Amino acid sequence: MALTDKHGLVREPMYQQMNEILRELLRNGEFVQGNQFLTERQIAERFQVSRPTANKVLAGMVSEGLLEFRKGVGTFVSAPRLDYDIQTLVSFTEKAKEADKTPTTRVLEFKRVEAAEVEAEIAERLQVERKRELFVLVRLRLADGVPVILERRWVPADMFPGLSRQEVKGSFYALCRQKYGLNIEESDQTIRAVKLKGEEAKVLEAGKGSPAFLVSAAGYSGPTAAWWEKTLYRGDMYEFHRARSSPGRLIAGVV
Repeated sequence: MALTDKHGLVREPMYQQMNEILRELLRNGEFVQGNQFLTERQIAERFQVSRPTANKVLAGMVSEGLLEFRKGVGTFVSAPRLDYDIQTLVSFTEKAKEADKTPTTRVLEFKRVEAAEVEAEIAERLQVERKRELFVLVRLRLADGVPVILERRWVPADMFPGLSRQEVKGSFYALCRQKYGLNIEESDQTIRAVKLKGEEAKVLEAGKGSPAFLVSAAGYSGPTAAWWEKTLYRGDMYEFHRARSSPGRLIAGVV
């Protein structure tokens, strides 16, 4: 049964009311990024609600990424998540700067191999013969010094003559455009939710079993695939969205 006030008007359930009230505390700046948030007890006393209701609202805000629970310390206001627009091809460097974060890149691996040395799927996606050479790039992307992306990318070597380890420390999109005259305007993508494990969790400085997004994608310059990548995005640092419409051949599959 819906709750009503003394005038007979329908009231929102207490949980929904508190959910909106606590979100407003974030919107109006009473609590900003990095601040310790109200405790369950403080919410109950300040707003005269039950502690189970306060706990439920806090848990919901933590699960959405608005708040961050630190064991033995308390609940804190989370930093804004980085945005991944699945319809618009924009570099990590640009997106990080838009979020007022400083982007940096660590090149973990840079080598040249024959297509026959990599997984068959990679050569198939790039549509290259077995003897054709590829550059293998493994990069760790950081925002304000925090690891957020572990990227593995394969590119045809003959499309990127003279490519060096130093060059791939910056925006690969900018490098394609400025040095090689390649306009990467289209992509086929598959996005899958995964749990981090082993070395991947260690490199991303995330707990074993932490959620992540695995993006498998090919970037196209015209009809030609310029790269194939398998990239992990930390689930606590990224959110994916899709705008209302998009031209071109971009395909985003969520499985």
